[in-house]
Amino acid sequence: MSVAFRKMHGLGNDFIVIDARDVPVPMSAARAAALAERRTGIGCDQLIVLEPAATADVRMRIFNADGSEVEACGNAARAVGLLLGGEQKIETLGGTIASTATMSGASVDMGPARFGWDEIPLAYAMDTLAMPVGWAELESPAAVNVGNPHVVFFVPDADAVMLSQLGPIIETDPLFPVKVNVGVASVVGPRHIKLRVWERGVGLTRACGTGACAAAVLAIRRRLVTGPVRVDLPGGQLEIAWAEGGRILMSGPASFSFAGTFDEEAYPL
Repeated sequence: MSVAFRKMHGLGNDFIVIDARDVPVPMSAARAAALAERRTGIGCDQLIVLEPAATADVRMRIFNADGSEVEACGNAARAVGLLLGGEQKIETLGGTIASTATMSGASVDMGPARFGWDEIPLAYAMDTLAMPVGWAELESPAAVNVGNPHVVFFVPDADAVMLSQLGPIIETDPLFPVKVNVGVASVVGPRHIKLRVWERGVGLTRACGTGACAAAVLAIRRRLVTGPVRVDLPGGQLEIAWAEGGRILMSGPASFSFAGTFDEEAYPL
């Protein structure tokens, strides 16, 4: 069977989006990883499957490039918000979020931040705002769950960190039972940070929406900046608004690249 898809991206973080609300499209880790392969598949950082939802407008399933299904993706939420238009409630494994389409992307209510060690989760209890752990030059990070788990290191120069080497080590450390997204952030100004992200199941990425949310929230908690926070990523800028105890609002662009079809039999389950 021929399956239609759209290719979209948010600041260079790219997605295959399959609308399976009317006709189901079975998805497995093997099929998702094969479609995400950039040489023999379509190629993407994440594959998104849209399905019917009982308590929201749409259900968004998110598969990383390695085929693992994950809880949340901020850039994909903006892409889906732009694709569907208007105001949408989007069900994810990380909870229900709300998007409002704009001329160039979407604003997304990503829900509350969770800071408990068991909510992130970590393997054992510790202070998640100043974690007494380190890997090489990266020390004393902070952690948060913004629909998926993130650990963020605040450093003088985010570009100077060998994140391609340290990222996979930290991602798979036993301290993080479901692995973790790894961010390195530098403060540029009182409402401005720079961020690079090693994304769980993907690797270095040009942009990570939930990573931007995590870094902004943790920078505010540490009194390094005040909100709203401009977050500069390799692929562009996002704006994150958050107040203690409140919900995270992320705003930024999303883009349509092209549409196509693939033969379902060429990508077996």
